Amino acid sequence: MAKKLGVIGGLGPLASAYFYELLSRMTEAKIDQEHMEINIISRPSIPDRTGYILGRNNDNPLPHLVEVGKTLEEMGVDYIALPCITAHYFHEELTNMINVPIIHVIKETVNYLKENGIKRAGIMATEGTISSKLFQTELLKKNIIPITPSKKGQEYISNLIYKNIKMGLPVNMEDFFKARDELSKNGADTIILGCTELSLIKRDEDIGSGFIDALEILARSCITKCEAKLKSEYTNLIS
Repeated sequence: MAKKLGVIGGLGPLASAYFYELLSRMTEAKIDQEHMEINIISRPSIPDRTGYILGRNNDNPLPHLVEVGKTLEEMGVDYIALPCITAHYFHEELTNMINVPIIHVIKETVNYLKENGIKRAGIMATEGTISSKLFQTELLKKNIIPITPSKKGQEYISNLIYKNIKMGLPVNMEDFFKARDELSKNGADTIILGCTELSLIKRDEDIGSGFIDALEILARSCITKCEAKLKSEYTNLIS
């Protein structure tokens, strides 16, 4: 029997809904009973992670994340997934306070890149993720050179996340491609979609090749760690 997964969701809601869809689509199952059991707690009221990291607000998300994590622990889950990349800023503290393994999507993504011979990785993520060097630190540990956006490139990405997707508005694909082209021009072998809102762009738009979606990596890791079966077509996740 597959192990039970807990999900700290709602960060944001659309990304969490898509994460559940990915878990279902990527699992090799012919009947309902072959899917893993998943407990999802959607808590969109958790304060904005980037705002706190950058000092724009003083409302610490950590106690809220711990509360949800402990509830999932009480439910008897075997692993916890956090489909919000920026929230991994709190991963070490969460791990120390919750007695359930929390899958580290950034490390999982970087390990996958290393296994596939990537030497230089571009990063599209929130300003909080970039400024706290969450991806850069892990990439350098694996001798992968991180390529980060310029100030203008980051502005394009932040607008896509906060002024398009989170607001439920159409995505400005011109801004997306400007950010992509800058990272590619600066030598990125592949580009990490390092914010779960950006995963929705990959789902809904033709973004071309040369990307790895961290949310797909998280879903893949959850399926394998929870001992469900991964569909063979999801073995290669670099587009």
